[in-house]
Amino acid sequence: MRETTHRVELDDSNLAQTLAGAQNEHLKLLERRAGVRISNRGTTVTLVGDEPKVLLAERVIQELYGLLRAGYPLYPEDIEQAAKVLAARKDVSLKEIFLDTVFISNRNRVIAPKGLAQKRYIDAIRSHDIVFGIGPAGTGKTYLAMAMAVAALLERRIKRIVLCRPAVEAGEKLGFLPGDLAEKVNPYLRPLYDALNDMMDSEKAQGLIEKGTVEVAPLAFMRGRTLNDSFVILDEAQNTTVEQMKMFLTRLGFGSRAVITGDVTQVDLPSGRTSGLADARETLEGVEGISFCGFSEVDVVRHPLVQQVVLAYEAQEARRAARKAAAAAPKEEVEPAA
Repeated sequence: MRETTHRVELDDSNLAQTLAGAQNEHLKLLERRAGVRISNRGTTVTLVGDEPKVLLAERVIQELYGLLRAGYPLYPEDIEQAAKVLAARKDVSLKEIFLDTVFISNRNRVIAPKGLAQKRYIDAIRSHDIVFGIGPAGTGKTYLAMAMAVAALLERRIKRIVLCRPAVEAGEKLGFLPGDLAEKVNPYLRPLYDALNDMMDSEKAQGLIEKGTVEVAPLAFMRGRTLNDSFVILDEAQNTTVEQMKMFLTRLGFGSRAVITGDVTQVDLPSGRTSGLADARETLEGVEGISFCGFSEVDVVRHPLVQQVVLAYEAQEARRAARKAAAAAPKEEVEPAA
C-alpha cells in the first residue's frame, strides 16, 4: 500500500505542546499504537504511513485536541485508550466518554471512563440498584465502582460504603497463614484498601474505616445483616458459591445499591462447585432493576501487554478445549478390506 502524508493544523501552541507531551512522549506512543510516523513543528503535526493508519492517527489527534480544549488533563495512558476506542468505532466521540467525570482523587487525578464498556458500566450504576460487571482483570470494574461509591459518600447520597470479597484460597489454605482471623483474611482485602487509598488521603480513609463509614470485610461477615443507605461492592464474585451470592444480594436494604464484579474465567472454587457469579448471570438476566455489563480484553486499561496476555490465554484455552473434544470424539470404525 502506498504511503500518504497528512498534516493536522492546531490553533493553540500551548495545547499543541500539551498534546505532544513531554519530549513528544504522547506522539511517540501514538506512533507505536497506530503504526505511522509522526513529526511536529509548532502547531503542525505531520503523519506519514498507510492511509487507513494515517486517518486513524489523524482522528485520534483531533479528538484528543478537542478534549484538551474542553479542559481535560491528558495522561499518557489516554493515548492508548483513545486509539483503541476510535479504531473499534468510527461513530464515537471521545468527549462523550472521557469527559464523564466520576470522581477527582486527592491527587487531583480525574477518574472517568476510558472506553465504551466503562461508559455503559458507569451509566448502569447510576440508573440501577444492582449492577454486575463481568470481564477480565484490568478493565476497571472494581476501581470505577469504588470511585462511584466514594463520590456518592462525599455527596451524602449514601451513609456508608461496604466493600467485601470472598476469602477463597487460590492454592493456599487460610489455616496455614499466620495470625488471627483478621490477619488471615487481610491479604484478600488488600486490593480494596489500595483502591480506596488511591482516591482519598490515607489518613482520611483510615478515619472513615475506624468510624465504620467505610467497611472492608470478608463476604462471610455479611450474613444476617441488612444494609440500608449503603453502597455495597462485592469484588472477585466468581469465587462465591450460589448460596453466598444469594445471601449477599438479599442483604440489600432501602436506599442502597450494589455492584458485583468478577471474571467467570478465573474461578478458584473447589472442583465441582458452581460459581455464584455465573449462576446469577443465568438466573437474574432480565430482572428489572438489575443490569449486567460485560467487558472483554479490548477494554483492558492496564499496560498494553495485559490485553495480549488475556488474548494468549484465551487462545490457549480454546486449543485445549478443541484437543479435548477431538480426543473424546468416537473413532470411526474402518471396515476390513474384502
